[in-house]
Amino acid sequence: MSTEAPERRTYSYLGPAGTFTEAALAQVPEARGQIWRPVSNVGQALSDVVSGRSDAAMIAIENSVEGGVSSAQDALATTPNLRIVGEYLVPVRFWLVGHPGATLRDIRADGVAGIAAHPVAYAQCLTWLGENLPAHEHVVASSNVASAIGMLDGTLPARAAIVAPGVALHHDVEVLAEDIGDNQQAVTRFVLVTSTVAPAAPTGADKTSLVAELPKDEPGALLELLEQFSTRGINLSLLESRPVGDELGRYRFVIDADGHVFDERMADALMGLRRFSPNVVFLGSYPRADRQVVHYPERYGDEAFVEARDWLRALVAGEPEA
Repeated sequence: MSTEAPERRTYSYLGPAGTFTEAALAQVPEARGQIWRPVSNVGQALSDVVSGRSDAAMIAIENSVEGGVSSAQDALATTPNLRIVGEYLVPVRFWLVGHPGATLRDIRADGVAGIAAHPVAYAQCLTWLGENLPAHEHVVASSNVASAIGMLDGTLPARAAIVAPGVALHHDVEVLAEDIGDNQQAVTRFVLVTSTVAPAAPTGADKTSLVAELPKDEPGALLELLEQFSTRGINLSLLESRPVGDELGRYRFVIDADGHVFDERMADALMGLRRFSPNVVFLGSYPRADRQVVHYPERYGDEAFVEARDWLRALVAGEPEA
C-alpha cells in the first residue's frame, strides 16, 4: 500500500492576503489545505492555469454596484481552453482602519485627514465619509490591501484607510468603524476557472456562461442573437457588450444564461448561436451560487424537445401518424 500523500493542488487568486478574492476562495471546500498562490492581476491568474502553474484561479467577474469586471470578461473571451466550474458570492463590506490605538475621534481632530482607499472602495463609501469625516482628503491606493499597508508604513500620506474586513486579520490595524459602505446589499460574484474539462452533471440550479460576437453591425443583429435564447425559454441573467477591438462597431457579448448545456433547450440554443455567430466561446455550465432552481414552461422541457425530434423523424420517414 502506498503511503505517499496526495499531491497538493494550487489555486491562484488576486492577492495579497486579505482581499475579497481570498474570501471567495475560502468558500471552495476542495481548496482548503491546498496551496494558495497570490497574484497581482486577473491576466496572471488565468496565465497560471493555462501554463499549468496552477490548477485553478479565482477571479472577480461582476459587482452588483459597478457591473461586470471588464478586464476579467475580456481575458476569458480571448484566453483559450478555460472553463468556469463554479461561482461564489462575497458581500462587499468596507471597514475604516487606523494605526494601533487610534480612534475615530483622533481622525476627526486631525483637520483634513488623509483617507487611503482604492477608487472603487472610496466611491462606495462617500455617504458615510460625508457624514462622519466631512473634512478629509482621498489618498488613492492601488488596492484595499495597499491602502492599509501604505498608511501603516508611511508611504501614503494617510491617517486612516478603507479596507476589506479580511485585511484586519492580516495586519496590525485598529478598526475605527465597520460596514461603512453606502450599499449594504452590495455583492461581488467570483468564478473559479480551470483548464478545459467536461461540464459536471446538471443540478437543476445551473448557469451557463459564454461569449458570442455579432456577425456584423446591421439592424436586427442583436435581436437575432437574443432570439436564440428567447424562443427556447431561456432567461439571461447577464448580457454585457465588449468591443472586439479590431474596428469600430464590432462587439462581443458576455452572456450568463439560466440552465445547463446538457439541457436540450440550452444545447439547441447554443447550436443556433453557433450557426449565427462567427465566434462563440463556451465558458462553462456550473451550479449557481444561490442554488436557486431554474424554472421554465413545460413546452421547453427536455421531453418536449425529444418528442418534437421524434415527430419530425417519423414525418421524413413516411411513417403513419399515431
